[in-house]
Amino acid sequence: MINNHINKINFLHSIIFFIFTSATSIIFDQFQNLNISPIICLLLILSIGISHGALDNQKGRKLLDIYRIKSIYVFYSIYLMIAVSIIVIWFFTPTLSLITFLIVAAYHFGKEDTEFLLSNKFNTNIVLYFSKGSLIIIAPLMFHFTETINIFKLLLIQNENFYLFLSFVENNYIIFFIFFISLFVHVYFFMKDFKIINMLIFFDFISILILNHFFSPLIAFTIYFCFLHSFRHSISLISELDKLNFKNGLLIFIQKALLLTGLTSIFYILSLYFLSNYYQINDAIFKTIFIGLASLTFPHILLEYLLKKNEK
Repeated sequence: MINNHINKINFLHSIIFFIFTSATSIIFDQFQNLNISPIICLLLILSIGISHGALDNQKGRKLLDIYRIKSIYVFYSIYLMIAVSIIVIWFFTPTLSLITFLIVAAYHFGKEDTEFLLSNKFNTNIVLYFSKGSLIIIAPLMFHFTETINIFKLLLIQNENFYLFLSFVENNYIIFFIFFISLFVHVYFFMKDFKIINMLIFFDFISILILNHFFSPLIAFTIYFCFLHSFRHSISLISELDKLNFKNGLLIFIQKALLLTGLTSIFYILSLYFLSNYYQINDAIFKTIFIGLASLTFPHILLEYLLKKNEK
């Protein structure tokens, strides 16, 4: 009963998100002089986007209990060490870091946006999750190739061979080949354990394409990350906090999420202040958003993996 209620919320959310993206895209297309500042994207990510990982400290406590470690500071120390290490590694090997981040992010998006639909989660192939989530990575390249390349350059990617490879991928229609593989995997997940709720797979699929067609890569990603991916993950966290009363679970979630969300926001703002001394403000915002998300994504996914492994 509880899962059915959450699935109904997810299904309704996908429909609303589809209508929202369609409506905003039409408005944006009609008023092409509208300009959404990167600072707005940063504020949305800091408030709504990263909050879906703001209960990692609670999950950290569970993991520590499993390994019979009493001090929560052990978790905070390791989590922070991994995050800082990712930032340091990025500045020394940005190309490798970006490629790794894109691969991990594609898998993470594919898994988190699909797993709740599956009755048998542990036997699903990692490649399938990656292929489904790769839509988030290739859609900006399909619709805004040059602008996406410029974002990569802002992220300190100076490797000419990397850009030659991307040009080869674009000129030889490899991007569209990857797109059709992702489409095929979407169809596979739609048919697997078929239920009416599986329709949301295609609502999400179309919404992502609409976003990336009408909006710049940063805006499209921000809307997807905050209002689809993070919102859906937060729903699952809220249901875990109170399985019987969703509203009460929401209040508990907000209370528990404030601490880490606030601390992470302070870390982002300090990073932006530091980078703004060396780069133009918009360039600094791009670096803060994507390198910052990479630094949070790796420990977040590692924590999820260790918990799921022990559950299995």
